[in-house]
Amino acid sequence: MANTRVAIQDEISEDRFLLNGIAPSSILCAEGTTPLPEPIAYLGGTWIPQSELTISVEDAGFMLGTTVAEQLRTFSGKVFRLEQHLERLRRCLEILEIGPTPDDDQLTAIVHEIVDRNFPALPPGDDLGVTLFITPGPISPAGTAQQTPLVGIHTKPVPFKQFAAQYEHGQALVVPEIRQTGVECWPRELKVRSRAHYYLADLAAQRVEPGARAVMLDQAGYVMEATTANIALYREGEGLIMPPRELVLPGISIQTLRELAEAEGIPYREENLLPAAYQAADEVLLTSTSPCIIPCTKWDGQPIGTGHPGLIFDRLMTAWSERVGIDIRAQARQFAQR
Repeated sequence: MANTRVAIQDEISEDRFLLNGIAPSSILCAEGTTPLPEPIAYLGGTWIPQSELTISVEDAGFMLGTTVAEQLRTFSGKVFRLEQHLERLRRCLEILEIGPTPDDDQLTAIVHEIVDRNFPALPPGDDLGVTLFITPGPISPAGTAQQTPLVGIHTKPVPFKQFAAQYEHGQALVVPEIRQTGVECWPRELKVRSRAHYYLADLAAQRVEPGARAVMLDQAGYVMEATTANIALYREGEGLIMPPRELVLPGISIQTLRELAEAEGIPYREENLLPAAYQAADEVLLTSTSPCIIPCTKWDGQPIGTGHPGLIFDRLMTAWSERVGIDIRAQARQFAQR
């Protein structure tokens, strides 16, 4: 049925209940406090309650995972590096030949409006995650997308609970047998929702150690990235070493890490390295939008460096906090029990 639709589920909770005719989300506040009004969302040119976000089961984004997506976050209600995120989004749309879509000025205005609408409902000191996605639209009878792109934007509080403890204790990493897709499949710069290999890799990693994240190797066995995060190592006397940027997702956060390292006088370079180099590193760091930097303390069950978050992590995280005007780790601790 052409009009059959599926809901885009909230990534934290599906609990909803009515308050004054509006469905507020209980995830937005601490236990025992008054629920906040349901966030507003944007879909296909219309502002709607977030619970009404839907996508057709015949949309290529649902059927084929052909959904270009950007995850953003705010600091004190200001979207971090929106221009760079839109630049990456635009490149992905070009690769997939998805269009026409709103231009960058229009998308910028929509993102700012959704933040202006939803951020004031948060508790003081909290921040928003913002998801922007675009699909090619419905699949035609011939099995190809009809190129009537669907644009959606929605928000949720930054999920601090997922990573706050990692700032203090670190993240365990495991190298599973699942490999990163080859560049022959699609360009590594393509950021889409087709990520079954990430899902399988994390399942395999967590069978080895609960809570571990998977590290993706390429077909030659070189470290490329973690699932949904870029990766870098630090060695005393050498500085930061990252996989070549043309072989991994061009992360906004890893670029910020390069800039912070340069400002701090920490050398960095790009090089293909085997897993043994990361195991022997003094520190290993993950970078992604919500947590910014995550220190990694175990590699395949063995400690990295001292087995605790290191001085370079602390130095770079402090520099990031100073850049955005927020103590990022303190904010995560404050809202970790949301």
